[in-house]
Amino acid sequence: MSKLVNDLIEKGCLRTSRTIDAFSEISRVEFIPEEFAMQAEANVALPIGYGQTISAPEAVALMFELLDPQEGHKILDVGAGSGWTTALFAYVVGEKGGVVGLERKDALKKMGEFNVNKFKYVDRGIVKIFLGDGSLGFSPEAPFDRILVSATVEKIPEELKKQLKIGGKMVIPIKNNLVYIEKKSEDEFIKEEYPGFSFEPLIKS
Repeated sequence: MSKLVNDLIEKGCLRTSRTIDAFSEISRVEFIPEEFAMQAEANVALPIGYGQTISAPEAVALMFELLDPQEGHKILDVGAGSGWTTALFAYVVGEKGGVVGLERKDALKKMGEFNVNKFKYVDRGIVKIFLGDGSLGFSPEAPFDRILVSATVEKIPEELKKQLKIGGKMVIPIKNNLVYIEKKSEDEFIKEEYPGFSFEPLIKS
């Protein structure tokens, strides 16, 4: 187990065994440019090109623990970027689950597909990554058990709320808060906020 994973466990950021296993098996170094490889274990966001970043491991760990993804889940990963969170989800959901990644920049979509497929998740049909406006979700694969948005918005897009299953969970940054949403019914949502986070803005059409 890497020092990074041990540190995240000691801080209480990683708690569930399958998520810990995912962080141990899906190394962040596979999803960042070579010039930043020495910083892969650092708890900081790093540039991945095209004006975008890969989120800090502590933030990703918190988002995963809030979402509590499970084997067999169908997950929407908005702002898939270089593919790290997409691959982490793929590890957790396994062969019976599926992950749909959405990316607005074509070059990043291709980068994400390449990186995720280092673990054969695309070839095995567990992961599909599409080019599109993340605020619109991806209705052909909806509804989703879990939705992660890794870019900040002014308010929660209604399409994402519609595409979440009853009982499903979403984590989305709103300005500088990380917001947890749980869908109790079509019109009822539980909402919790965690302040002190910084993400790149969600790129819309």
